[in-house]
Amino acid sequence: MFNIVHRIGIQAPASRVYPALSTIEGLAGWWTRDTTGQSKVGESIAFTFRTKAGAELGRFDMEVLELSPGDRVRWRVKSGPADWVGTEVSFALAEQDGMTIVLFGHRGWREQGESMSHCSMKWAVFLLSLRDLVEKGAGQPCPDDVKIDNWN
Repeated sequence: MFNIVHRIGIQAPASRVYPALSTIEGLAGWWTRDTTGQSKVGESIAFTFRTKAGAELGRFDMEVLELSPGDRVRWRVKSGPADWVGTEVSFALAEQDGMTIVLFGHRGWREQGESMSHCSMKWAVFLLSLRDLVEKGAGQPCPDDVKIDNWN
């Protein structure tokens, strides 16, 4: 199995970062505006990615596995592209030196390839969007995210 991992520092306490990762409104503020569902353990969140004109680019349904306030968020991909199904996404928070360090993981990929490479770069883009949301009050969720290649 292969993993995508990233580390980012956010100039805010974990108590301000956690809601951006654990609420529908927070997630819609940095990942994709079209975020729906229930952010409760055992429930599902749907993330739909669209063009600015509204055409659907892709969708992921995540089962919420863990919500530990100020500490950790973890999901399992229930539906979406075949290479995502069964993988797990996690955000671990730790306060260090006046900031919150977010250790991100998207684990359990069956193979490394172009899709995983694209997703790793897009996760980095969206983690910067998360930081902007928390630090500046506005992120760049899809469809306003940074485009990195011909897949989005």
